[in-house]
Amino acid sequence: EAAPVPPAGRDCLGCAKTGSGKTAAFVLPVLQVLSEDPFGIFCLVLTPTRELAYQIAEQFRVLGKPLGLKDCVVVGGLDMVAQALELSRKPHVVIATPGRLADHLRSSSTFSLKKLRFLVLDEADRLLEQGCADFSADLEVILEALPARRQTLLFSATLTATLSQLRALAANSPFFWEAESEVRTVEQLEQRYLLVPEAVKDAYLVHLVQTFQDQHEDWAIIIFTKTCKDCQVLNMMLRKYNFPSVALHSMMKQKQRFAALAKFKSSIFKILIATDVAARGLDIPAVQVVINHNTPGLPKIYIHRVGRTARAGRKGMAITLVTQYDIHLVHAIEEEIKLKLKEFSVEEQLVLDILTQVNVTRRECEIVSV
Repeated sequence: EAAPVPPAGRDCLGCAKTGSGKTAAFVLPVLQVLSEDPFGIFCLVLTPTRELAYQIAEQFRVLGKPLGLKDCVVVGGLDMVAQALELSRKPHVVIATPGRLADHLRSSSTFSLKKLRFLVLDEADRLLEQGCADFSADLEVILEALPARRQTLLFSATLTATLSQLRALAANSPFFWEAESEVRTVEQLEQRYLLVPEAVKDAYLVHLVQTFQDQHEDWAIIIFTKTCKDCQVLNMMLRKYNFPSVALHSMMKQKQRFAALAKFKSSIFKILIATDVAARGLDIPAVQVVINHNTPGLPKIYIHRVGRTARAGRKGMAITLVTQYDIHLVHAIEEEIKLKLKEFSVEEQLVLDILTQVNVTRRECEIVSV
């Protein structure tokens, strides 16, 4: 089921489970208006991560090709001068992360957003949360540069309290749409947990990866970790075991992030190890398994992570490694998804057999990665 197209001129708040085609829901109406009256920068899409910005640009390109649509991606990590030049050429659509766009607005006047017709906030809850990546100062600068008369479209997979406050941001009686599904994870997704002592976690991970590789060598697996360092170390560790893995986290340069993603998407590497920066909105076609190396502290993050598999009607499996300290987190997740996670069974002896070797390998990798 695809998201409906927002009514002309009305602001819109859309909430749908991930993988249900939110992007097309804003790309299409924007292109519709563009085809009638092409001029200047008339659509701005704000999104929390660089990867997501490129992914949205890609959809605009594909769908807007017949119209000769010009787009411009404005994200951190790339040359500002080249971006400023591109902005001054009046692209029709600007897809940006808030920090970098705000930098441009503060430092130059070579482009104007005053004729803007559409403002789209994708993953709106992430943009408005006051958390580790606090975008509020940047958003203020951006909103000040926009005309009051515009159509605002907000999209998110998790409607949070922030989003409710957001209705205020959308000035002209927002059209509000929420996908018809109470449960935030899809039926085709098998959700399991594995109770593991903290000290044995990595041995369990290696064992799981080995098992999936033995049984289905063509399966793609994403492993989510808590920190960039963890992500780095686990990647080195799995590579020592000759697993085809690649890492994706925010301490990597933009070029490396692209390369990693491209290798995973094209199946050169079957295993992607990522932090939550990579969890949002990445549309990776066929991922059969998601493994949570840590139990996410927020049910919302869990929903996003496991939403990387079982997309577009396909089956998928999510396994969460739960230590003795995480039981309460699992209860919170179960409460939110209205579902009890089933236990995943593993032959413990097989894990114990590799335990010492895995721990030694992990320590070697930690020394190198400092």
